[in-house]
Amino acid sequence: MTGPLYAIGGFCSRHHRATIAVWVVLAALLVFAGRQSDSKTNNNLTLPGTGSTAATELLEESLPEQAYGNNPLTIVSKKAPLASPRYSEAIAATVRRLEAMPSVNSAVDPLGPQGAKLVSPDGRIAYIPVYLAIGPGELSVPEAEAVLDAAQPIEAAGLEAAIGGYVGQALSQPSTEVSEAVGLTAAVIILLFAFGTVTAMMLPIVSAVLGLACALSIIRLLEGAFQVPSVAPTLATMIGLGVGIDYALFLVTRHKLQLREGMELHESIARAAATAGGAVVFAGFTVVIALCSLAFAGIPLVAMLGFTAAIAVLTAVCAATTLLPALLGLLGPRIDSLRVKLGKTHPDDRKPHGWLRWADGVAARPWRSALGALAFMLVLSIPVLSLELGQNDTSALPTDTTARQSAEALREGFGQGSIGPLLIAAEFDSGGEAKQVMPRLRRSIDEAPNVVGVSSPTFDAKGAVGVFSAVSESAPWDTETVELVEDLRDATIPAALKGSGTTAYVGGQTAGYIDLGAQIGDKLPLMIAIVVALSFVVLLLAFRSLLVPVKAAAMNLLSVAASYGVVTAVFQWGWGVSLIGLDHAIPIVSFVPLLMFAILFGLSMDYEVFLLTQMREHYRAHGDAKRAVVEGLANTGRVITSAAAIMVCVFTSFVLNGDPVVKEFGVGLAVAIAIDSTVVRCLLVPAVMVLAGRRMWWLPSGLDRLLPRIGIEGEAYFAKRDAVAAAVATAEIAPAEAE
Repeated sequence: MTGPLYAIGGFCSRHHRATIAVWVVLAALLVFAGRQSDSKTNNNLTLPGTGSTAATELLEESLPEQAYGNNPLTIVSKKAPLASPRYSEAIAATVRRLEAMPSVNSAVDPLGPQGAKLVSPDGRIAYIPVYLAIGPGELSVPEAEAVLDAAQPIEAAGLEAAIGGYVGQALSQPSTEVSEAVGLTAAVIILLFAFGTVTAMMLPIVSAVLGLACALSIIRLLEGAFQVPSVAPTLATMIGLGVGIDYALFLVTRHKLQLREGMELHESIARAAATAGGAVVFAGFTVVIALCSLAFAGIPLVAMLGFTAAIAVLTAVCAATTLLPALLGLLGPRIDSLRVKLGKTHPDDRKPHGWLRWADGVAARPWRSALGALAFMLVLSIPVLSLELGQNDTSALPTDTTARQSAEALREGFGQGSIGPLLIAAEFDSGGEAKQVMPRLRRSIDEAPNVVGVSSPTFDAKGAVGVFSAVSESAPWDTETVELVEDLRDATIPAALKGSGTTAYVGGQTAGYIDLGAQIGDKLPLMIAIVVALSFVVLLLAFRSLLVPVKAAAMNLLSVAASYGVVTAVFQWGWGVSLIGLDHAIPIVSFVPLLMFAILFGLSMDYEVFLLTQMREHYRAHGDAKRAVVEGLANTGRVITSAAAIMVCVFTSFVLNGDPVVKEFGVGLAVAIAIDSTVVRCLLVPAVMVLAGRRMWWLPSGLDRLLPRIGIEGEAYFAKRDAVAAAVATAEIAPAEAE
């Protein structure tokens, strides 16, 4: 890997204008193509073998307009009851406008003959069930806007209108521009501290932004062919921006160091691309492996989130190893122009300053350092014992989103369960059996604990497939609703169908998220084992040590547990939620912990590789394990904390996003990176390394012979190259001296 990276870095630095032009043209084409395609995200809850998926598949085949439930267009009156003539005509006009739309199958007038249960007891809140001819995967934002625009007669009459369901979800995606701007501003300030020059600061920003633009455009193009979750572009932005800046930071730091040592410009760029770039490729490859391994969970939504995030990491690696060398070649010696001094010392003074004192202190008291760090992380991990997987709480969205407004109107008028009704889909042997069994099934479910009521059934043309909805007393994300779904499937429905040939399923979005949470809970231990095993193998090959990967796995698990604990305390317990823009505690969405684990396990390898590579290099130079730990930490502490501070700021900036799922990712990832880069990498790791001493680098001789030799930063490659260059130089000097 070192040779190709060295050649690529040298080529791009010498042909910098052409390389930059290719990147700019490629980014422009991708962005243009992405903007031309329709953005159709889809939170695909297909889970083979589950009741919710079976219900959806049955309805898609026999009653497609009922497969995804209705989109409630809520109507709220602050004055007179909705039944007054002025309001009833506006509502009827809205229903007519909806039914005239090609994308709408049907819409029910809440004041008409079929609307008995669609008006609240006080007569001031109602909703129009809107059934679309297209599912959530085919619905575009303009089509969703057209559905809501049909409510203009209602709004003209002085009523408030909002829409829920998957139409409301499509119209309630908060913007990420503010988060991106805050994250980039923080990154600029940190890079100025790290580099001390404006020109050097600009390089990681340009590289990361251009790479991210390509990644997001590719993801948008994929939305036309695959079911990409709605949170995928935001998650890719968080990760792509963070790793893109971090990876470029490592390369620019190495390049500036080599220039100060007197290395020729293009040689320095090529070597930075091969050494620091090798560590970047290795770390990026580890992140991609961790993200793509999510496919083993067998959950389409989770797998697609992993793939799209991996695209952002891959483009960041490509930008760091090709675009950045070209930018460095373009700047040339001007990389140190526009110098800025923000601290007491300039970054170019080449002294570790406080990091050397810190490293000496940790090495002098390793037991105290290790036990203190371990105790701190265990305390943070305590809340994880009560972690519960739930589903997205629409009432936590910003108050100006139509999905939240619809949810609040439904809750006020019809109770919490009306936000996410359950769909009961039944398949009968015949129409005659349906007439006998359906009333019994509806009555049994209506009498079940925690059920407020059931709707009238709808049948297909043959009368052999029917569906109705059941509304729970509890909110869709409450534990009581999970217990209700389990009770309906295990007891109520089997008892009602006993002696018949009927099969019934509990489906709908609420049941789908409950099934998703159950599957993720079952698969989480397996996914942890897979990611840990893959990381163990990768680190074993990289550092040729048995204890290094074991230590890395244990400490990464500690970091993840601590971040889970903080997320549980903040979101599930409600500690400090007002500080992050929420007004109440919310459930932890089921796929967040699983994605967090894969992302954090991969990202933590950046700092692990960078730190241990330096420690191993010093250990090989003089053989003193303790001294190698001190020198390695002293030399890398500033870079690691700078890189981590950038990533923490980027992740924290996304807490400003209105989507509660994004807030959970932002808090969890920011806390985990902050802990991993400080408590773990700068305290626990060096303390454990000092305690282990030479044993940390031990590898059985038999295994040593079997394992292939992989050099992350190409030490052997450059040692051989430098030896050849020295021999050639000596051969050229000898004849000249003889003359």
